[in-house]
Amino acid sequence: MTDGILYFDESGREIKGFSIYDGHGIRLLQRVQIGVGIISGRTSAVVSWRAKELGIEDVHQGSRDKLAAYEMIRAKHHLEDESVAFVGDDLIDLPLLRRVGFSIAVASAVDAVKQEVDWITKKRGGEGAVREVIDFILSVQASKTREA
Repeated sequence: MTDGILYFDESGREIKGFSIYDGHGIRLLQRVQIGVGIISGRTSAVVSWRAKELGIEDVHQGSRDKLAAYEMIRAKHHLEDESVAFVGDDLIDLPLLRRVGFSIAVASAVDAVKQEVDWITKKRGGEGAVREVIDFILSVQASKTREA
């Protein structure tokens, strides 16, 4: 959801920009009962604020072991790995990307991550990549519904 660049105001507080397209996409997923969670290696008050604004309840920040955070979410919601998509961009994401059913890297991800995922977005992190993933997931869901 962010561009991976750290911004600070004059008092040293972290500032982040969020794509409105990503946010709208998250709301579209929620409307069709597809859950969304955030697992971040960093801790940021503004990420907590944005997650609350979007109604995202599963937010794990400061997670050096993202797989452990994922396990908590998976157990809470009784999820199967095959039914989970995860978007990553750096080496810390690899264990989780290797685990889920649909692994995705944003265009701005490091090469080592891009080499191991199922799909790479055309858009960079913070520039609508999450929305690109959501649009793809929703189109697959719609085609499955039409086939049924």
